[in-house]
Amino acid sequence: MHIGILTVSITLPGCGSLKEKRQRLGGLHERFGRSPSVAVCESGGRDRHDASEWSFVVVAGARRDVESQCSQIEDKLVRTIDGRILNINREFL
Repeated sequence: MHIGILTVSITLPGCGSLKEKRQRLGGLHERFGRSPSVAVCESGGRDRHDASEWSFVVVAGARRDVESQCSQIEDKLVRTIDGRILNINREFL
C-alpha cells in the first residue's frame, strides 16, 4: 500500500468574501473526492478570503499509480482553478 499527500496552496486575488471563495473553488471536493482512492479537504486558510490550502490523499497498491494520480490532480488544478497556485508539495509515505 502506497500513500501520497499532495498539498496545494492557492491565492485568490480580488476575492472579497467566503461566499465568493466557495464559488471560485467550488467543486474541488466533488471533482476529486469521487474517486475511492482520493480523499480531499481544505486543510488551511479556511477563514481567509484571498487564500486557501487543499490536501489530497491518494492511496494505491503501487507508487507509480499514486504518482500518476497526483500528476493528474495537479494538471487538472492548473487548468481549472480560478486563482493562482503558489505552491504544490508532494509527500509519499
